[in-house]
Amino acid sequence: MTTPELSVQLYTVREQLDADLDGTLGRLAGMGLRRVEAFDFVRRPAELAEAFAKHGLSSPTGHATMLSDEIRLGELVYPVDSHETIFAAAKTLGVETVIDAFIPLERWQTEEGVADIATRLNAAARSAAEHGLRVGYHNHSQEFVASFGGRSAFEHFADQLDDAVVLEVDLFWAATAGQDVPALLSRLGERVVAVHAKDGVPGVNPFIPGAAEFDPAALDQRPAGLGEVPILASLAAAPSVRYAIIEFDAYKGDIFEGIETGVKFFAENGIR
Repeated sequence: MTTPELSVQLYTVREQLDADLDGTLGRLAGMGLRRVEAFDFVRRPAELAEAFAKHGLSSPTGHATMLSDEIRLGELVYPVDSHETIFAAAKTLGVETVIDAFIPLERWQTEEGVADIATRLNAAARSAAEHGLRVGYHNHSQEFVASFGGRSAFEHFADQLDDAVVLEVDLFWAATAGQDVPALLSRLGERVVAVHAKDGVPGVNPFIPGAAEFDPAALDQRPAGLGEVPILASLAAAPSVRYAIIEFDAYKGDIFEGIETGVKFFAENGIR
């Protein structure tokens, strides 16, 4: 097993970044972090690249929407950047792998919908390769609701991906979907190159048909090592993972203390 390198998804500190980009990155670097996972980077790649360089940070992975025609947030609808725009921004920032982080439930409910997602991601991979980049997908829990031929929609999707496409598995969300997470990672094999090493107490899956509007504040997410997600067993089951990434969708305490507790947990287990 190759020891993964530690990173942090910047969505975790999105509010802090908006308020004080320089100070927030400085605090993360001060914890000993040397890698971050960028999000919302397409609109300001040069600014982020300069700030990362100042604090000795790199962003080998980054999140961007590549597989949807539009982004819907409640009643608001936003356009999606072209692949060319996304990949150009990634190159500016030094991102090596661009990951789409969310496809809504309804597109995972039919075999045709799953096939369409895989087709789009395979096409994105071919475009990314022209820029020297890779692409991947990051799960939540809606990908595991439907099943086809005895396999979850997510694994059915993985079966249809070209060899160049990678996966980033969110351990907390996979557990929320009722998965045996180490077993899932073992089945997915070498395609998994990153995990969101996210801990907590998984509750009811909020991404199922008929569920109430998702409220992140209802999640019980905790610093790594203080919850019920089998983080270390999952990493042991996924020997190709290069990055273990700290993330909170929501956190009830001081977010920097939560991140630092996770950093210490991983350091104690040889992951830095």
